[in-house]
Amino acid sequence: MSPRRSSDLPPGVQSDLFDPAEQHPGTPPGGSSGSAAAGAPLAARMRPRTLDEFVGQESVIGEGKPLRRMIERDELSSIVLWGPPGSGKTTLASIVAGHTQRYFSQISAVNSGVADLRKAVAEAQDRQRVSGRRTILFVDELHRFNRAQQDALLPYVEAGTIVFIGATTENPSFYVVAPLLSRSRVFRLELLTPEEIEAILRSALGDTERGLGGQAITIADDTLHALSLLAAGDARTALNLVEVAAGVADPDARGVRSLTRELIEQSAQHRTLLYDREGDAHYDTISAFIKTVRDSDPDGALYWLARMLEAGEDPLFVARRLVILAAEDVGLADPRALPLAVSCQQAVHFLGMPEGRLPLAETTVYLARAPKSNSAYAAYERAVEDARRTPNDAVPLHLRNASTGLMRQLGYGRGYEYAHDHPGHVPPAEQTHRPPAVEGNVYYEPGDLGDEARPR
Repeated sequence: MSPRRSSDLPPGVQSDLFDPAEQHPGTPPGGSSGSAAAGAPLAARMRPRTLDEFVGQESVIGEGKPLRRMIERDELSSIVLWGPPGSGKTTLASIVAGHTQRYFSQISAVNSGVADLRKAVAEAQDRQRVSGRRTILFVDELHRFNRAQQDALLPYVEAGTIVFIGATTENPSFYVVAPLLSRSRVFRLELLTPEEIEAILRSALGDTERGLGGQAITIADDTLHALSLLAAGDARTALNLVEVAAGVADPDARGVRSLTRELIEQSAQHRTLLYDREGDAHYDTISAFIKTVRDSDPDGALYWLARMLEAGEDPLFVARRLVILAAEDVGLADPRALPLAVSCQQAVHFLGMPEGRLPLAETTVYLARAPKSNSAYAAYERAVEDARRTPNDAVPLHLRNASTGLMRQLGYGRGYEYAHDHPGHVPPAEQTHRPPAVEGNVYYEPGDLGDEARPR
């Protein structure tokens, strides 16, 4: 067998079993067995190399947790790492590479396809046949693979040809095919806390080997805290910000560069909110908004509204949700809420942004402060149960429209009492309006707030 050269491989696929990296117990993402090059970004240089250096995600990687035990014992099974950017997914993969005795191969779903997967798997099969050594295949940005590409992994995961590690920022329930998901264990990573971000920054500022410790840099504690908040839970963003600020800071007479809050904010330019109009942040945030309005908290509702609009959410999407809220959660306790919400939608469509935020804010506050009733929604759900149970029950003859002579002969409309011919414009109580199987079932039960509580 002739050795494959690394130049023959598709983009994103590591070199094969005859590559020099094969001499190392594990190969971190990117194909290098050592630390990032000196010219690499600070975030790459400071990537943790061991579990002890890893900061955060205690619920996943803390002492005694299953993933930590799997890594330390080199007993890793197929897993999916799901979490927001900068939460440590690729770092954990890199740590696996440093701990495992298996060959570590990495591809990115951004620029790879089925051919790349098959190439990596073929090398894994060759490697196992020649040396008995198994392969871990790390697929970054897993959600970028379509169904066919993910399905291509299944036979090899099932057969144990590879141990699969996938990393994704999107909910695996929606973006990973069920067969692959059932063969993998999902670990959810969360945004890092400001305290964890601060710990990472202090480590980078003090590290003379990989960080900025060899440079004369000072930063006040309150500025460091402000920076940790500005990063919004993303370690990569925090490290990038401090590196940019250190690069543009002017040294004083002693050669010391001070990272001030003003300098940090200038380096950040505009804080990027973690939000994806088609991803988890989109659905999580609108869910928080809806529940906060329903719970009658106008301040909380305005906060989530601002989070969405400042991140670039479609204002008409928010307006549609307000219309639904008005009908479902305010309902008949305040019948004025629905027309107001519809007017809000029209105003937002007419005005556009940024002025459209004003009717959105007004309607949000109104709905949050309004009395709540879901009686109409609940009544409909009860009616649906009966409608689904009796889909073929005939319409009572007296309620049918007798539009022809034949219909009148058959009894259509016979016995119908015209409401306006009776006192109060209400027909006699004995006139029924549903099939016999469901007549008498109560669906609408008035609430005890707002307009529903007032006598009619």
